[in-house]
Amino acid sequence: MQDIFDKANAVLAAINDSRPSNAEELEVFRIQYLGTKNVLKDLFGAMVQLPGDKKKEYGQLMNTLKAVAEAKFEELKGGMETSTKSITEIPDLTAPGYPMNMGTRHPLSIVKNKMIEIFARIGFTVAEGPEIEDDWHNFTALGTPQDHPARDMQDTFFLTEDKQWMLRTQTSSVQIRMMETQKPPLRMIMPGRVYRNETISARAHCTFHQVEGLYIDENVSFADLKQTMFYFAQEMFGRDTQIRFRPSFFPFTEPSAEMDISCTICGGSGCPVCKYSGWVEIGGCGMVDPLVMENCKIDPVKYSGFAFGMGIERITMLRYRVNDLRLYFENDVRLLNQFEGAL
Repeated sequence: MQDIFDKANAVLAAINDSRPSNAEELEVFRIQYLGTKNVLKDLFGAMVQLPGDKKKEYGQLMNTLKAVAEAKFEELKGGMETSTKSITEIPDLTAPGYPMNMGTRHPLSIVKNKMIEIFARIGFTVAEGPEIEDDWHNFTALGTPQDHPARDMQDTFFLTEDKQWMLRTQTSSVQIRMMETQKPPLRMIMPGRVYRNETISARAHCTFHQVEGLYIDENVSFADLKQTMFYFAQEMFGRDTQIRFRPSFFPFTEPSAEMDISCTICGGSGCPVCKYSGWVEIGGCGMVDPLVMENCKIDPVKYSGFAFGMGIERITMLRYRVNDLRLYFENDVRLLNQFEGAL
């Protein structure tokens, strides 16, 4: 019985002392201890010769022997693969790395930051608000009648069946929030993303970006509005830019106007972007309706003000002569590379 234990221990010592020096010797080790006819099988078969009280001890020894043989083989195999790797397989750590192109700002971000910078020079600060709005801030407080087309499902992404919550259709909702929480004088712009249920085309998209502006103080006039917008247009598009105002209507301003600039793509000669008129609308504006100020608990007798709104995509189109709004949302690297270095 003791001879059986001695043979097993001798095999265990032989495994631990094995030092194959090449692949052929390693293969001999594998066949001897792990092959289909390995020496361990005879040792396992000898278990039947042992009495019952010794079989458990011997079984544990044999399990240990088999585990040591498998671990030893993996150890030897791994070490041999590392030692035989040719010098050409080791990377040259002194070689320069692959070039990595630096990122660039998106054209919409470039123009938005430029607009913020221009208005900051004349005292406008930046305000922001939520993109999910309630009916009061998005429509009612702005004087939008219940039967106004803008409330229709064709134009607004409503989030509830009672149409009390929606994705904001304009950043004018931030104006209401600012007028409710702050006292005049107010001079701020509100850049942000807005949503409208429109057919996507070269001139329209279901999501786009606006910059709204609001100035409320004592004795603010339409002349202040015109001069502010004239200053912005020339700073954004150049001193030769022509500007014109056309009478219009907005529920939250009175009087109201659309502001056009001479088309920067065709130079005023006519193209598809300006519909061959030579002029492109860049935004709407007007004097804040007294009703809107009353809704926000601001005295319309003491204070007056103006508001304006412009689409960032439209401004970007004119500034960089991009003739399709859809390109801004497609992440086409060929387009983005054109703005590398532009700030």
